[in-house]
Order: sequence, then C-alpha cells, then structure tokens
Amino acid sequence: MFRFIKRWLPAKDEVTKPKAVAKQAIEMLRREYTGLPLLESNVEANPIAQFTNWFDEALKQIKDDPNAMILSTADAEGRPSSRTVLLKGYNEEGFIFYTNYESRKALQIAENPNVSITFYWPELMRQVHIEGVAEKVSAELSDAYFKTRPEGSKISAWATYQSRPVSSRDEFENRRKEIEDKFIGKEITRPPTWGGYIIKPKRIEFWQGRLNRLHDRICYTNSEEIWKIIRLSP
Repeated sequence: MFRFIKRWLPAKDEVTKPKAVAKQAIEMLRREYTGLPLLESNVEANPIAQFTNWFDEALKQIKDDPNAMILSTADAEGRPSSRTVLLKGYNEEGFIFYTNYESRKALQIAENPNVSITFYWPELMRQVHIEGVAEKVSAELSDAYFKTRPEGSKISAWATYQSRPVSSRDEFENRRKEIEDKFIGKEITRPPTWGGYIIKPKRIEFWQGRLNRLHDRICYTNSEEIWKIIRLSP
C-alpha cells in the first residue's frame, strides 16, 4: 500500500511547476501597440473637445461599455480605493456619474474630494486619465437622470444599502421584492441617498499606444481657467 501511495504522490517539481508556468505566462503577456501618432499639432486646444473626438470613436468601435471608467478615491488618511463606474454625461464643467451617497466611494469623497478617473479602450490602444475634484450635482439633475432609468434599476436603488455587509443574497432579494410591492401603481421616485457627482478636471492626459513602448502622452493642465498642453515622456 505504501508503495502505491508513494508512486502516485506528485513529485516536488510537479507541485511547483504550475506556479512557475503561471508566473512565466504572466511575464510573457505582451502586445505591440501600433496606434497612429498623437501630436501636439493635431489635438484640440480644449481637452473636452479632444475627449469628445476620442469618445465618439470609442462609441463606434467598442461594443460593450465604452463609457466604463475606473474611479479612484481616497479617504482622509490617503488610503486609496478603485472601482468601475459608468460615465453618464459630461460637458465643459466636468464628468458625471451616479451612485449611492452612502457607498464607500461617496463616504471617501466626503472626506477627500480629490479623485481620478481612467478610461481604457484596448481596441483603440488608448487611455484617458482625468484628475479633479468631485462634488454632488443638483437634486434636479439627479431627478432628471433617475427618471430615465429602467424600472428595475430604480427599484434596486431603493433596495440596496451599498457597500454595507449583507447576510445573504436572499436578504437583498427579499428587500427588493418589498420595495417593488411598495411602488406598485406609483411613480418610483429617486431615493434621497442616490444621486450624481460631477468631477471637475484639473488635469487630463491622453495616452496613445505606439510601437516599441514609445507611447504618445499629451497632457492638459488647468491653471487660472487656461488649459496648457504639454508632452510627457512615455
């Protein structure tokens, strides 16, 4: 019996081999970026106009979630946190998203309104990184957007205590059913704990992937309401 067990015990190198293979696979993950040049001479003077040019291309070429962006926040001690949210509007003033005002991100914004968002469009070999200050949009704007949401999304906005512990999926589903029953035959109004933020940009960087990792980075910085364009080393 001992010989049988010993025979089928994996050798030490066989146990560690998968880890080594996985590590090697990660190290070998790479792609060549063949994007078109991004030059100071062919970008817009205003970064919002430049963002519009790129975002319009993303809408045409990216099938799923071209408006997805990584939102990074930090608490009063500077401890960071990141998650994906969806851009729901933008203008000269800034970039808008909606969330629960009692979520972790919202609590961190209340402590430290300095945030960043990053759009990554791998199909276009492009990134846009935006740093700025977040503040709540008006109740009127939040109401107007909430009315455009599907009914199920409206119900969920009432049902969730975002970022708080929950005992089970059933607890959440039961609360959702209670809220659904409550609003039968009634207009589903916006919860007071749900609404929008606008991120007012101070710095916007456009990254275009290029050959041999010599990427183009064009950065706009805002000083006294004037946008200055600089090129950054890749």
